[in-house]
Amino acid sequence: MNNYEYIIACLPVPEPDTGTPDVDALIEFIRSQCSENDVELLDCIQDAFNPEKLDSDFYTRALCSRNAFIREFLGYDLQIRNTKVEYLNGVLERPEGTDVISIREQEFEEKPSVLAVLNQDDILARERGLDKLLWDKADELIRMHLFDMDVILATVAKLLITARWSKLDPETGRELFRKLVQEIRNTR
Repeated sequence: MNNYEYIIACLPVPEPDTGTPDVDALIEFIRSQCSENDVELLDCIQDAFNPEKLDSDFYTRALCSRNAFIREFLGYDLQIRNTKVEYLNGVLERPEGTDVISIREQEFEEKPSVLAVLNQDDILARERGLDKLLWDKADELIRMHLFDMDVILATVAKLLITARWSKLDPETGRELFRKLVQEIRNTR
């Protein structure tokens, strides 16, 4: 197990115009090649894309993870979500702090970037912008990594973003998947 080079090398390279892959099947393949500990990390990343699981307990566990990618990526995700909730609280004139998950007090240096995305008029552009911030954060966190679990976690996060956009906007989903495939090809 934990043959990360094999897992990354086995990710499929789609042909043009074949659409997006079966993300669930890809993740299941990855899971089948991982140790029990790595499967727990994959579960955590997958749970981060399930709104029903995103509560203070989830983020508390994620921020205490021994895996740096999980801690940093999901800490960033929480800060984006909290900024979005604060923005919506202001727009809807709700009391400050409503529905914000406060686990650790930390200044969010990228808050102006998130607010710039949220101030767009087009709702889809906002969502794309927030997902782009997450995508870019995943890239930043694995910049010095080649074939390790963090690269796989970042790939799964990007696959889940791609799957989300395939449901919302198929063309954007295909475009994101092509970008992900090109990134994977560049690491080989």
